[in-house]
Parts: sequence; structure tokens; C-alpha cells
Amino acid sequence: MLSYKIIEIFTSEEVRWQGTPLCEAVIRFVHDLKIAARCLVTRGIEGLYESGEIATARLEVLSYNMPLRITIVVPAAESDKILSKLAEMVADGIVAVRDLNVISHKTRGLLIPKETRVRDIMTPSPKKVGLDTPLDEVARLLLSSTFTGLPVVDGANRPVGVISQGDLIYKAGMPMRLGLLAESDQQKVGVVLEALKPRQAKEVMTRPPVTIRQDSLVTEAVDLMLHKGVKRLPVIDEAGKLVGILSRVDVFRTSMRESPDWQAFQEQQIVVENLRSVADIMRRDTPTVFPETPVEEVIETIDRSDIQRVCVVDREGRFQGLISDRDLLIAFSERHPGIWDYFVSKIPFTERGRKHRQLQQFLLSVKTAGEVMNTDIVTVQEDAPINEAIRLMLEKAIKRLPVVDAQGKFKGLISRDALLRAGFAS
Repeated sequence: MLSYKIIEIFTSEEVRWQGTPLCEAVIRFVHDLKIAARCLVTRGIEGLYESGEIATARLEVLSYNMPLRITIVVPAAESDKILSKLAEMVADGIVAVRDLNVISHKTRGLLIPKETRVRDIMTPSPKKVGLDTPLDEVARLLLSSTFTGLPVVDGANRPVGVISQGDLIYKAGMPMRLGLLAESDQQKVGVVLEALKPRQAKEVMTRPPVTIRQDSLVTEAVDLMLHKGVKRLPVIDEAGKLVGILSRVDVFRTSMRESPDWQAFQEQQIVVENLRSVADIMRRDTPTVFPETPVEEVIETIDRSDIQRVCVVDREGRFQGLISDRDLLIAFSERHPGIWDYFVSKIPFTERGRKHRQLQQFLLSVKTAGEVMNTDIVTVQEDAPINEAIRLMLEKAIKRLPVVDAQGKFKGLISRDALLRAGFAS
């Protein structure tokens, strides 16, 4: 048997808490506690109050201020969190509590309520550009933001395209991704922006844009993101005008706000169905190298990988660090200022390495992966629920998270795309 409590509030329709009907306020309060509680609000058909007032639904008497009962079923250990606040909230009514022996408690491990609409979680009034906006302005806007794409609108504020980091690189010739460009000094950034200036957004944007209606379900939006391979969706109203942006981060933030601690539920002997762990969705084919691996080999490995990253492990497979193109740029530029030209080249790392004599000489001075790897890396346990991976990605603003076992051995990488696909698609 599981030890639970039933908390009952006997009140009426007229009672308010800070201007909100008491029943709504109580439901929201319990929701925000993120505990394993179930609530039920029932409306009576007749009632009598201590004041002598009678509430009735009979036709010959005006029906108003009908009685309400709010019932909360909660594990006994969590009940004090509710009771301490109810004494303050219930200004007119009776609060009662009694013990309840529960045979079993089962629930579904949803990361976001199924009825959630796009308008509920989108970012309203998003940044945007016009068809004639010069590309240097587009790049400046993206460099000052946390996102890497913008909607392009016409004169009536209707989305007609999307311009992304990829459009700037592959169509406009921007020599590196925005994250690397931000690491460069202002003079070099200025050179890139000046080269982009003659062209306009309409020349390189991707069209038509993939949009979503504001009244659509979030699960529909997630399915659309995954099907079209996009990271964000312009949100439109009934007239087709831009009213917001829905990104993966918006979905993840909503999950953190709405989803309880499923691991804590399991510790309370609550059966949580459909709850997936990091091990279920991680990518296991992530390339690895040893700390003593030559840097030139590291660069070749990054060239071959579609995630542009390698993980460094010791001979026992324990995670040591991560190497990305950003780590290489930082490490190289400290000793070899000319490395910037290497990074902006369209020639792949390996071919550039063969043709750039200075770089070849430099690679001899920086010999191993251990010298350039980033060791300040957040990891997640393979048996952790996926909402823990979401929390870490949001708090640390990272897009890929190394997965390790209890002994610290590297198991794989988890990405935002994998989280979206596993936790939020319909």
C-alpha cells in the first residue's frame, strides 16, 4: 500500500484568490509544485452555506453561487506543500484532509501537455528582415542574437522566406559559421560584413517559408520541424501575417516549465509509462580520438564527421574532452595568427593542410588532441531521463551533450534534434 492524503476544499463559485476563481488558482498552484498530485473540481446542483444562503438549480429560483468541491489526491510526504498554502488561499470555505491507502499509482510521462497550442509557447513579435535588407544587416542581427535564422517578410508583414546561417554561407559566401565569426577580431568581422553588404535578403533567402498557424498544436509544429528539417517556424495568424517564432528552445523551455521531476515520481513508487532515458535516443556513432592522437588526424576526423566534433577518450574509454572547429580556432589563433585564413577557406581541412606550408609546420608544434581539447564540458548520465538532458542544454546553452556511464566512460552524444524527435513528436 502507498500512503496518500486526500485534501478536500468545500467552497463556492464566487470565492476568489487574487482576482482568480479559487478553483482555478488552486489547480495552478498545485500544477506549479510539480508533484504527483491529481485534482478534481466538481460543481454541486444545490447547496447551503453557514450564512443561511441557499444555492439551487431549480428553474423557479435564480441559480447562482453554486457549491464547489476541490479534491486533491497526493502522496502523504508531499501534502504539507499544499496544506501550508491552502490556509491562506481559502478565504471562504472548509479545508479537510484524510488518509488514503493507494494500491497503485500510474501516470504517463509526457514532456508537454498534448493540448498545448503554438500561440501558448511561441516567442511573440520576433525579429525579422525585409526583402531589401542588406545581408550585412542580416549578419549583424544574427551575430547579436542567440538564433541563426530570421523570417523575411513583405510589406504586409507576411513571411515570404527565411534566411539562415546556411543561406549566408552557401549562397552569399560567408566564410564561416556565425559562432566562429563572433570569435574573430572586429577588423576581420568587418571584412566579412563588407563583402556581404552589396547583396539583399531576397537574393539568398530560402523560399517558400515553412510556417505554422498560431492555433495549431505544438505536436503538429514539432512534426513539421522534423519533416522539413528546420529548427524554427514562423508563426502566422488567420490572415497569414507574422505573429511569432516557434523554435526548438521554445518547446524545451515549455517542457521544463510544465513537466514535473519524473525521476522523483519513480522514487515514490509511481509507475511512469512512456518515460525514455538518454540511452534510448543518444547517437552512438560519434567519432572519438585519444589524447595523444595527432592534431592533423583530429582535423581529418572532424572533416569526415557530419557533426563537426570529436570526443577525446582515454584507453579505457573514459571521457576526457571535446574538440570542435571553435576549439581549434581558439587554440591555433593563440600561436598562429594566420590560422584565420585557414578557417575561412572553402577548401576542406585536410586539403588545406596539405597546401598550407605554414599550417603544416604549426601542426608539428601542436601535436596532440590533448593540447587543443576543451575539458570544461558538461556531460549527462546514460540512464538519466531525457528531461534532465533538456535541462542541461537549456541552462548551459549547448546543442550537443556527451553521454557517459556511471564509470565516466563515453557512450555517445545527444542532440537537440534527437530530444525533439523522441519527446515531443506526435
